[in-house]
Amino acid sequence: MKRTERVGAIVKILTDSPNRLYPLQYFCDSFSAAKSSISEDINIADTAVRAAGGGFIETISGAGGGVRFVPDITQDSLQALQEEFCRRIRDSRRILGGGFLYTSDIMFDTHLINGLSIVFAKKFRDRGADYIATVETKGIPLASMVSRQLNLPLVIIRREAKFSEGSTVSINYFSGSYDRVQKMSIAKRAVIPGSKAIIIDDFMRGGGSTKGIADILSEFEVSVVGTGVAIASTLPEKKKIDDYTAIAFLGKVDEEQKTIEVFPNCRIF
Repeated sequence: MKRTERVGAIVKILTDSPNRLYPLQYFCDSFSAAKSSISEDINIADTAVRAAGGGFIETISGAGGGVRFVPDITQDSLQALQEEFCRRIRDSRRILGGGFLYTSDIMFDTHLINGLSIVFAKKFRDRGADYIATVETKGIPLASMVSRQLNLPLVIIRREAKFSEGSTVSINYFSGSYDRVQKMSIAKRAVIPGSKAIIIDDFMRGGGSTKGIADILSEFEVSVVGTGVAIASTLPEKKKIDDYTAIAFLGKVDEEQKTIEVFPNCRIF
């Protein structure tokens, strides 16, 4: 391969698997090139990736080192993403009554959710997490994207235990959104005791579901090192959890005036 071809191939391999660490020898063997040549190629690739604004290529030295692509987002790109996100939420046709909004089309829009996932990947990339955890169902696409960006396994906590998951642990928790006690369960084989997890969800009102996820993970001595939600309601002001990051905040939903108050979180980083 010519150098330009190798650089293009390196960028493709690394960006296809964010945060996956590749030994330098991997590229030497793949392209039949010397380490000195591959090192120069990676420097060129890093310059190109940084110029595009989507992240950077990190080189880690040492016996267990290598290179990896780290997703990133600029402040301008973040603001544009939040503006688009809020604009779509403000559509009055989303009002369902009782303060609820229809958001399934947004939460299953892979292009938009991929952008949100990069925000959380940047926010939590240095937390040392072992898992991404979410509760079914609308939070799954976002959590899945975040798990890909951070190269971490995804743990889905069920509303009801599934026979195919074997032995499970279940807890009851109070959901502020539905004003009732609900149940969630997790397979005993899903996590390793003593590990760390990041919670990702689509929406948070009072924080009951999020606290429920943290509580059920604590049954396995899994500590929560970060919590990210796409949308957080401003009411109630006092949540069941204190430390979380939201992309946008949902204010008053006026069914008579057909207006939805939503604004971006300006303090994500």
